[in-house]
Amino acid sequence: MTDQVVVALDVGGTGMKCALVRPDGTVEHSERHPTDAARGPAAVVETILDVADALAGKARLDGLTPIALGVAVPGVVDEGRGVAVWSANVGFRDVPLRELAEARLGLPAALGHDVRAGGLAEARLGAGRGARHNLFVAIGTGIAAAHIVDGSAATGAHGAAGEIGHILVRPRGPLCGCGRAGCLEAVSSASAVARRYAELTDPVATAPTVTAAEVAALAAAGDPPARQAWSEAVEALADGLATGQALFDVETIVLGGGLAQAGAQLLEPLRAALHDRMTFHREPRLVAAALGDEAGCLGAALLALDTLEKR
Repeated sequence: MTDQVVVALDVGGTGMKCALVRPDGTVEHSERHPTDAARGPAAVVETILDVADALAGKARLDGLTPIALGVAVPGVVDEGRGVAVWSANVGFRDVPLRELAEARLGLPAALGHDVRAGGLAEARLGAGRGARHNLFVAIGTGIAAAHIVDGSAATGAHGAAGEIGHILVRPRGPLCGCGRAGCLEAVSSASAVARRYAELTDPVATAPTVTAAEVAALAAAGDPPARQAWSEAVEALADGLATGQALFDVETIVLGGGLAQAGAQLLEPLRAALHDRMTFHREPRLVAAALGDEAGCLGAALLALDTLEKR
């Protein structure tokens, strides 16, 4: 029916991207709300439920029929049970979010991982459309990936599939937040680029004073420390993606997240570096994400629609 919509939420540590999405992927209405994770996980859950309930109410007032709810959250997610197992950003630990949402809204609900949801949307609606095998890599504060095959994302045995950011690329390299030295995330994430530039320009600095976007601009202008930081990040990212290609043999790698907004400045040297690392593996198509920061929300809607089909 043309009046049907899905209530979709993409929950981050800072904010929530929310929408009413039609079954064909068209966004009927969107809004944003603060997550305010500092209040604690119970308060965040209540906010999620309040916002979802209000969106369903708005849909009805607008003459639309909400048919399902999709929620994407960060961390480790058991999609089968609908449980947010753990999230450092939001503070979740074993939260039965799907059950709570269904009880509150009276609608079928789906719970998914934010990066896998984003990868699902890019594969079906965005830059990976038309390819059966996609690897979506989100490069922001951290680095994570989603392996999408025939429009479905692999979740792993414990809900933790896709942690490409914790591939070891630089033994004895920078310390990662996971506690190990030399992870891809510790070298090539946006936060790592900013941190490395700070190390090169002010060794006694306790925190970066520029963003990764500013480092990219400085590198483009020829600033030597910025060019070094950028080059190191690209080379390590090529190593990580080459490992990913060896494991997954995908047709397309879609790069999303803040660092991918550098466009050709990232994609061109990365394509060349990845090409140099290919031996017998088929070289994947390397493209920028097309859906921007709406991908997670759209993916949450797709998960909800998938849930309806299975019932």
